[in-house]
Amino acid sequence: MSLYTLPRFPILLLLGLLLLVGIGCGGKKVQYPEDHERYLRIDRAVESLRQAYVRKDSSALASIMMPIDQLERLREEARSDFETFGAITVDFAIERVMIDGDNIDVFVHWQGLWKKDADDLGLRQRGHTKLQWVGTQSILLRGIQGDVPFGIKSRQAIVEPALLPKKK
Repeated sequence: MSLYTLPRFPILLLLGLLLLVGIGCGGKKVQYPEDHERYLRIDRAVESLRQAYVRKDSSALASIMMPIDQLERLREEARSDFETFGAITVDFAIERVMIDGDNIDVFVHWQGLWKKDADDLGLRQRGHTKLQWVGTQSILLRGIQGDVPFGIKSRQAIVEPALLPKKK
């Protein structure tokens, strides 16, 4: 049986189905574009917070935070880190986002390295935190709970005396 004597209908049907599947799966349409855009804004807000801290940009940090006393203390601790450490590297990994109206909770795993100078081995820390945001079009930080990656200098001051050997 040669190739030319095979029935053409099954082969044409198979090629037609492959073409149809290829055209049908050409692109994915976002089902809820407004929700998708909001998730993108939330992701950008979290990344802006991380970048402002790593770049030691106090004004950028303040611009994405609501003017609340708890956050003012956090900004002061971040400024203290900026003065103490020459290089700050922090990575965020978003684990979960929960939205309830205008309130947004972003659960983040973070890890970082704080170095006083180029020769310093640095201080490695990591933790989990809940970033509390508010807004739909403009996303602002309204609170933080858990292991906060800002204010490492004050935590270092608490840890270091415990590591010193006892005097005899």
